[in-house]
Amino acid sequence: MYAVAQALLLDLDMSFSKHSAVIAAFGQHFAKTEVLPKEFHRHLIEAQQDRHIGDYVNEREVSAAEAGRHIENARSFLDSAQNYLQR
Repeated sequence: MYAVAQALLLDLDMSFSKHSAVIAAFGQHFAKTEVLPKEFHRHLIEAQQDRHIGDYVNEREVSAAEAGRHIENARSFLDSAQNYLQR
């Protein structure tokens, strides 16, 4: 989803090197303006949080169900982004 958000922002001639900046800019330019459904911003934030848990937190694992939910959200996000970019 991060790469999809980056591609969408590149379409606006915007590029960021930090995950947090990509997420914030996606929220500002796509979710807040309702160019794409607002829930994609929430999905992006949640996926980033779980990626952080998976990479850096030893006390908790991301479950298969949580990962599956992220995959389904990513598919929907990608489909919407493709439709937007093909406009």
